[in-house]
Amino acid sequence: MAKFLTIGYGDEAGYKRTDPAVLKAAHANDARLKAAGALMGVAGTAVQVRKHNDEQLQTIEGPYMHSALPIAGFAVIEAADLQEAIRLVSGSPCAVAYGLVEVWPMESMP
Repeated sequence: MAKFLTIGYGDEAGYKRTDPAVLKAAHANDARLKAAGALMGVAGTAVQVRKHNDEQLQTIEGPYMHSALPIAGFAVIEAADLQEAIRLVSGSPCAVAYGLVEVWPMESMP
């Protein structure tokens, strides 16, 4: 099985305007992913870390990436291939509550 990093984007406004039955099913989807071994979490405050050329360490609070929607959470899941990974996360809260989920194949370091 391959591993995939998923990043969920969404905001409270989209969450609140989603049908409660849809949200209940989405949370059940996440519960199934966790039960199958997915590492899942809610995104906290990001910190950028730089140490260019192994010199002075620099940290900046806040995300490097910017999007119209904030990062809401993440998961590391296992799936047979990208299509299965997409299917597995398509029912998650960010995907159904007016947000989106990115799916990144985790490839081995050379």
